[in-house]
Amino acid sequence: MLKSNTPVLPGARAEILDVLRGFAILGIFLANSAVFSLYVFQEKSVQQAMPGAEINELLRYFSQIFIDGKFYSLFSLLFGIGFSIILSRNTIAGRNPLIIFYRRIGLMIGIGFTHMMFFWEGDIIFIYALIALFLPLFRNCSDKTIIILVISLLLSPLLFDILKVVSDNKWNLATPVMEKAIQLDTANGITETNFRTWLADQNQYASVMAWLQGGFFWRMEMLISTNRIPKVLAMFLLGMLVGRKLIFQNLRENKPLLVKVRNIGFAVGLPASVLFAVSQFDSFRIPDWRGLADTLLYAVSVVPMSLAITATICLMWLKSDQKGVFRFVAPVGRMALTNY
Repeated sequence: MLKSNTPVLPGARAEILDVLRGFAILGIFLANSAVFSLYVFQEKSVQQAMPGAEINELLRYFSQIFIDGKFYSLFSLLFGIGFSIILSRNTIAGRNPLIIFYRRIGLMIGIGFTHMMFFWEGDIIFIYALIALFLPLFRNCSDKTIIILVISLLLSPLLFDILKVVSDNKWNLATPVMEKAIQLDTANGITETNFRTWLADQNQYASVMAWLQGGFFWRMEMLISTNRIPKVLAMFLLGMLVGRKLIFQNLRENKPLLVKVRNIGFAVGLPASVLFAVSQFDSFRIPDWRGLADTLLYAVSVVPMSLAITATICLMWLKSDQKGVFRFVAPVGRMALTNY
């Protein structure tokens, strides 16, 4: 019998989940590479003067089409699958799965908060854990109810952004958080004119702490203003449904479903992703009503593309000898939190 507080033994794992987690970590890293390299903090004129400026523009298109949003969505899907595994295995073993789940969530909250407040404001673990607190409320919902909830949550950003448009941005849940971020930055001497270089000009860790104070609220403002919370919850619920159906344990039997998901996902998500990438070069942003095009294109591009990429990886796994690139990716997924 496995102990509830120890890692799952390799033989008890569905290795495809480790592979998918590994790819998710890689995609999240690539999505954040422009931030890690400080590229996004450079003025437009500086970016255009770089030797690889033309290649960078092509890579930005590629990233927006194939990477941005797709891999945090996959990571969220896998989180939901993990929740379903905790429920089923511990219920079968006669243990209370919710005690184990909430113990893990408490640990995630501690790790995520520490990461965000002391090291990097771009952390996602903290908000994942907060959203996951509500996941058990849906564990007894029917498959049909979950599907309706997933679709509603994925489309809800349209409602939120329409409210911003009709109220001229007065109905914006992120506004108080942004005001707090500005207040902290102002107190620490970080302004709109010096924020690109402020941290680089400092020489002590206390300055990093000052930066992260405002950074915490800027991160929360971004997550709220981009409607990330309902999107993540939707993928949690979809993952829970996938886990409930044991699709990951029966890939070969579900190959027709995977092919269908891949084909429909790319047919819908790829053109929408291209249009979304192009739309990022216009100046129409919420509360301008024309900015709703971005909201709609994001809603119909990210999840279909994410699911298509996920299905493609699974189909490649079935066709391969499960070595090659998978041999290097799977160990990363086995320790996803550590590698993240």
